[in-house]
Amino acid sequence: MISGILTDIEGTTSSISFVKDVLFPYSRERMMSFVAHHADNPDVAKLFDEVRSLCGMELSTVQVAEQLIRWIDEDRKSPPLKALQGMIWEEGYRKRDYCGHIYEDAVRKLREWKAQGIDLYVFSSGSVHAQKLLFGHTEYGDLTPLFSGYFDTRIGPKQDADSYREIARQIGLPPASILFLSDVEGELDAAKSAGFLTCQLVRESTDSGQTAHDRAADFDAINISL
Repeated sequence: MISGILTDIEGTTSSISFVKDVLFPYSRERMMSFVAHHADNPDVAKLFDEVRSLCGMELSTVQVAEQLIRWIDEDRKSPPLKALQGMIWEEGYRKRDYCGHIYEDAVRKLREWKAQGIDLYVFSSGSVHAQKLLFGHTEYGDLTPLFSGYFDTRIGPKQDADSYREIARQIGLPPASILFLSDVEGELDAAKSAGFLTCQLVRESTDSGQTAHDRAADFDAINISL
């Protein structure tokens, strides 16, 4: 019996294009200015030090910003980049430059599952802060009360089975009672290796190849009676 559902965001609850065509360009355009104006903030300075550590060299503030922009272009899943992007996106949400995109079927089913007593969690490469911003500023209102917890790559890579084992340990549920939703097969493989139930969202895919996972075109088609 499913007691918890862990969901990815991009390509699963939300459109890939929202992240790639709205959020990423927004943070890229503002990264240099954000770095310059927030260098004295202790929390930001700590993230700069993480960037320097990952690069293995001393970098000026401008060079840190340049490195972050390169990582955006490379779609790197770097924790300090994701944290800084979340800070920039927060300004965008507050200014109402955009709202978080969530598919209508995802909103409806998440509410239904929550009402049934199923605990809901998020695991995304975006920072926990960014996750809460997205779900907190949607056209359907603030959806953050639906979720019992959020996880990002500080817990581990999304294609590493140990990440899912640690998530199960932290939320206190047996892996076999948790359903993981994602559009990425490598992530689903890792979750399945950790003992999770899995379902692959194929919203925009025509791939009919063999897979070890259940598939669903949208949240309405997800079978929670696994």
